[in-house]
Amino acid sequence: MILRDGLLGLLLWFGVPAPSSATETAISCSGQPVQGGLLFCTATPGGTLVVSGSKGEALREVPVADDGLATIGLRRTEALELLITDKEGWAPPLTIPLEKRTDPFRTINGLDCDKVDARTPEQKAHAGRSWVKKQDAFGTFHTGQGARAGFIRPSDGPPSSPFGPARKYVGVGKDGKPCESTSVHRGYDIAIPVGTDIVAPAGGTVTLGDPDLYYEGGTVFLDHGDGLVSVFLHMSEIGVSAGDIVQAGDRLGASGNTGRTSGPHLHWAVKWRNTLSDDRGKDFYIDPALLLDLEPHQ
Repeated sequence: MILRDGLLGLLLWFGVPAPSSATETAISCSGQPVQGGLLFCTATPGGTLVVSGSKGEALREVPVADDGLATIGLRRTEALELLITDKEGWAPPLTIPLEKRTDPFRTINGLDCDKVDARTPEQKAHAGRSWVKKQDAFGTFHTGQGARAGFIRPSDGPPSSPFGPARKYVGVGKDGKPCESTSVHRGYDIAIPVGTDIVAPAGGTVTLGDPDLYYEGGTVFLDHGDGLVSVFLHMSEIGVSAGDIVQAGDRLGASGNTGRTSGPHLHWAVKWRNTLSDDRGKDFYIDPALLLDLEPHQ
């Protein structure tokens, strides 16, 4: 396991000497160079950065905002060495080594098979409607500070399951037949009783507030800007609606035990979406626990 008080708590700075031309800005990156982390990269305002893997394959292009900042999410399975180049050729390339994750495999037993997967026509229809709502919300973008101001915990309580492990869900149906499903846990779980206040970890615009998604239960999507969106699942109360603008610390609702759960908790996930692309299938989740250690960008 990656140690939180080691590399994850240390913000590293990578950079190259500034070019002589006043119109050019050298590429430099700060943040957490860990698989599943987030980088703040400074470059020429209005440009585009190209992120490539160790074999030279272009992975994605990321816009540089007018303030010269590009926010680059890192996949859980990201290449361990990245090359960041200026698409316009305004600055020398920058090589960034990443720390490798070592996430465990977990098995969760005792679930109701109807929570493991939709089975009846009614359940499948409910899951289908939920999927459409989520896709619509993920495709909605708002401007905002992104991660610039840092993140606070959305609720007090001990972590109960980290981001990253592959998990096998094992259950028994009402007919007595077993079932199982395996997926990667892409959120950060906080063990809190039903009814505990959930607050915004950073400012943003609400894009979804729904009390009854099939797998997720009560759900809130909060778009922070720069393509970053927080997702809060299993809530018992939804206190916001799509279009609401909130600040860090504002109440979003209350925790619960709705959707596919094995007990009361908050599932908080953060997805990085590429604002230069219309292909939402290439977006990915990053580790929320790392964001809690991320220094605000000055």
